[in-house]
Amino acid sequence: MLAKMWLENAQSVMGSIEKTQLDNIRKAALYMAESIAQKRWVHTFGCGHATLPVEEMYPRIGGFVGFHPMIELPLSFFTHIVGEMGVNQFVFLERVEGYGREIMKSYRFDERDTMWIFSHSGINNVNIDIALEAKKLNIPIVAMGSAAEFKATETRHSSGKNLFELADVTVDTCVPAQDASVPLPGHVDKVGPVSTIAFVTCVWMVITTVAELLVEKGKKLYIHPSHNIPGDTTARERLHEALETYKDRISGV
Repeated sequence: MLAKMWLENAQSVMGSIEKTQLDNIRKAALYMAESIAQKRWVHTFGCGHATLPVEEMYPRIGGFVGFHPMIELPLSFFTHIVGEMGVNQFVFLERVEGYGREIMKSYRFDERDTMWIFSHSGINNVNIDIALEAKKLNIPIVAMGSAAEFKATETRHSSGKNLFELADVTVDTCVPAQDASVPLPGHVDKVGPVSTIAFVTCVWMVITTVAELLVEKGKKLYIHPSHNIPGDTTARERLHEALETYKDRISGV
């Protein structure tokens, strides 16, 4: 049964993350907790399906203020598949060196910030541009992707560096390079990718650790509540407080 095969593959990846990445997850969380404790930002960036972990963490129920999504629409929205903003354009754009530098010009950063970049392969130019610009600004970089699998793969960037080499901390998602994990008879390509479940697993392992560290520091978290629970009469008030806090802080970005 192929459904069970995919589930077993996903569980195997999550098990590998638990066995090998807990130290890196805590190191990443330490940078982020320090940024948020100082009322600064963890900036989050990815391209293509690596925007999904960015969208997963904030804003959403159980997320909290401190994470700033940097989602570049042409690098994320290709649901038309063909035609305008299609897959062909996306594949071209994520390999354009210099695009990431232009994205970074649209924001204001601070050395107290953290940059969190998601990339399965770590070899495409936009992500590397973002990391290089962050390094110039002395902003610590957390990279998340299949670092060990792509260690020997040549970068596309003229710097000669891949994303994982530039990071201060790398959390390895432990995903096979091919990503898709379920073979089909008579087909070259597999189905059933596991990178998204790995990204989301790592995201919440990191963020819950960040929350733990902030609470230990005595910091208040402005958490997005569920507003669908019967009898919770203050949910809208707490949501308003979180959004107002975000609005106040984002004015500097």
